Amino acid sequence: MTLPLSLLDLSPVDAGSNSREALLHSIELAQLADSLGYHRYWLAEHHNTSMTASPAPEIMIGHIAQATQRIRVGSGGVMLPNHSPLKVAENFRVLEALHPGRIDLGLGRAPGTDPRTAIALRRSREALNADDFPVQLAELLAFAGEDDGFPAGHPFRSVQATPTDVQLPPIWLLGSSDFSAREAATQGLGFAFAHHINPGYAIPAIQLYRDHFVPSKRLQEPKVILTTGVITAESDEVAEDLANAMALAWLRLRTGKAGPLPTPEEAKHYRYSPSELAVIQETRSRQNVGRPAILRDKLLRLVEQTGADELMLAPMVYGHDNRIKIYELMADAFGIQNLSVDKITAQ
Repeated sequence: MTLPLSLLDLSPVDAGSNSREALLHSIELAQLADSLGYHRYWLAEHHNTSMTASPAPEIMIGHIAQATQRIRVGSGGVMLPNHSPLKVAENFRVLEALHPGRIDLGLGRAPGTDPRTAIALRRSREALNADDFPVQLAELLAFAGEDDGFPAGHPFRSVQATPTDVQLPPIWLLGSSDFSAREAATQGLGFAFAHHINPGYAIPAIQLYRDHFVPSKRLQEPKVILTTGVITAESDEVAEDLANAMALAWLRLRTGKAGPLPTPEEAKHYRYSPSELAVIQETRSRQNVGRPAILRDKLLRLVEQTGADELMLAPMVYGHDNRIKIYELMADAFGIQNLSVDKITAQ
């Protein structure tokens, strides 16, 4: 089967722009992705940063699903410990009711923000380690009536996620380590590995997931999405300039100075300290940068090495026009425009 190609969008805010424009750009980009033949369009959850405008993926999913025709739309992901499992189940049942067969529920356990903001979201320091993620996931499934719901005598036995006549959409667990890989395998759920966060652990995590996968009513065979960052342009020089600008953006995020994405021109004139250069080098090691054909070959090798079933691109760069160009160039490089929809499975 032809490799499905998908996208992860963080709704980046460009220097000189604002959050409203970033969100509207995400809708425009999703429409473009739909027309180009991409399989999925996922929205991230991040808080307390002016670098992105993505604190509420469930809201953006509804807007984007309404503005598109074919593409699957989902969360990449909803950070479950930040929310009530019941409310997450209800949000996504409503989305599934409005857009049947096109919604994905991707779940993560990281806060998607700094420690102080995480406390504000999770209401206590004790909740920060997310050790009870399996319990929260079990609650979400029980509220939705999975495995006959809560056991007899449980205080939530009579509580159901509404609308009750709509199934939850397909669930994917997101991760960059063995924790989510093992949990996804045990629960019989799809697994999406964040190669752009922890590239060195992709192969062992995915292998662990496949080795321990237990078939479920939701999924009979293991299914893996590999998410990786891509920065491409029609020339190596432009691609390098975009990559350098993003490296500066990640440096500022990691040092508590996050702001809108800097321009390539700003990055060219930035003077790095030795310690900052070390961060830049580490950041660049996780980026896939180059012309489309070179990137395609590199990414196909990565898919072969990991055994992933689907490739999800995270094209985080400065400039709406640059993001449009990346969507078009990668679609052309992988030849997805000519891929008929019926060749890709529903999930």
